[in-house]
Amino acid sequence: MSPSSSLSGKPSTAKPSRPARPSRPSAPTRRPLPTGPSRPAAPLPRLRPVPQTDPPYDDERGPGFVPPPAQGTLALTFDEVTVRPAGAPAPDQPAADVAPARPRDTSPPARQGDHGPAALPVRRRAAGPPPDERALRVLGQALAEILAGRRPPGTVADRLTDAAYTDLVRAGKMIHTTRPPRVALPHVNRPHDGAVEVCVLVHCGERSHVLALRMERRGVQWLVTDFETA
Repeated sequence: MSPSSSLSGKPSTAKPSRPARPSRPSAPTRRPLPTGPSRPAAPLPRLRPVPQTDPPYDDERGPGFVPPPAQGTLALTFDEVTVRPAGAPAPDQPAADVAPARPRDTSPPARQGDHGPAALPVRRRAAGPPPDERALRVLGQALAEILAGRRPPGTVADRLTDAAYTDLVRAGKMIHTTRPPRVALPHVNRPHDGAVEVCVLVHCGERSHVLALRMERRGVQWLVTDFETA
């Protein structure tokens, strides 16, 4: 019993003291980073164009290239459009400055006779062979497209005689169809040397037609002299 409680006769109301809180540890001290020469920044990667190594396509020709004409569903290539004959002037060169090219003579030298040099033999160009089935089918396809109104007649002007070409122009549209014509394999007949008769079946969808041609050798060329369709 404490002295204060004995004097007043009442129990003491003094609160007990709280225990002291433990002190928090102080934060660690950061050491300064060592200072030295700064490193240069690495350069960023750059994109560079890849050089072209592939050959040019057919439609990437030079400015002087002239593409072959193509009409309808079948393309006929004419040599005189893309190939310049020997001795012909260039597009930017006058014709007077170009000398005509002389064909190379492959004939044997003339013999020396008793009374002077012998006469030179006359050279003649040999006639070409008759057109094969593939060439005849291509020609029949072109004529079928012309008679169907899908190709101008001028694309085959060098394959016909003057009379046959005039008849072709006058004939106009003789094959009436809503779809492009397709020719089958030709039936070829050679009645004699220098003449070829061709008959092809033209498929036009629901109805088919027959196209007959006659070709004759004129000089060194084979030309269409007559044609019929039904």
